[in-house]
Amino acid sequence: MSLVVGSRYDALFTRLSTNDEGAFIPFVTLGDPDPRQSLAIVRTLAEAGADGLELGLPFSDPIADGPVLQAAATRALRAGVKRVDCWQIVATVRREYPGLPIGLLVYANLVCHRDPSEFYGQAAEAGVDSVLVADLPLMEAGPVAEAARRAGIAPVYIAPPNADEARLRAIAAAGSGYTYVTSREGVTGADVSLRHGPSAQVARLKAFGAPPPVLGFGISSPAQVRAALEMGAMGAISGSAVVQRIADHLGDEAATAKALAGFVRDLKAATRRIP
Repeated sequence: MSLVVGSRYDALFTRLSTNDEGAFIPFVTLGDPDPRQSLAIVRTLAEAGADGLELGLPFSDPIADGPVLQAAATRALRAGVKRVDCWQIVATVRREYPGLPIGLLVYANLVCHRDPSEFYGQAAEAGVDSVLVADLPLMEAGPVAEAARRAGIAPVYIAPPNADEARLRAIAAAGSGYTYVTSREGVTGADVSLRHGPSAQVARLKAFGAPPPVLGFGISSPAQVRAALEMGAMGAISGSAVVQRIADHLGDEAATAKALAGFVRDLKAATRRIP
């Protein structure tokens, strides 16, 4: 458990800034395609050089997810994955990679169907650093964020492309760890190219003192990672492109590991600025 909210993220972004690098953070759904393979997949991401991890809890109605991530959640649920399996995977990775920031991207039903303090207590015990509740409006997030901070967990917020100045100021003030800047509206999914609109959002978030802005939604190539950094982001998150590689190699664990490791190495290399 991280006793200081966001401390692993603070250490990460300080180190990367010193080295003139950006962060590369892959996303996968815990339990996909089953708990044993899921642990192996998360280990592969860490060993290949991921700067942090963003992990999803399988959920039946992931409204912000495109078809690739919806399929991952379905595979996990069909495999009978339970919450305890997810916590065990996180706890194992935390023991093996003590300095690696681990974030969750979840839906409000998973946090709020009981007392949020119970959810955050379990997450903290497993070793989670941050939680982004994708469908929880900022104006309603206060009690949930308070429960997160009491547990030593950073509440992370999404800065969408249509956010006005007042909303960006509120996001900057409320968040910890990092700020998830979406490159476009809609659901997740790999894109061919990135729009340049997020650069203005990133600049305003930085001016308002927000936690480090990291660009997500659509990141699927080294060129897009470089573009994200050129827009001023301090890193990039890739989900659908990572999970698609799992789907492409179902039943062949060696091929899955090879594909994931190569992808992470390539996108991490793109975060290193050329002198």
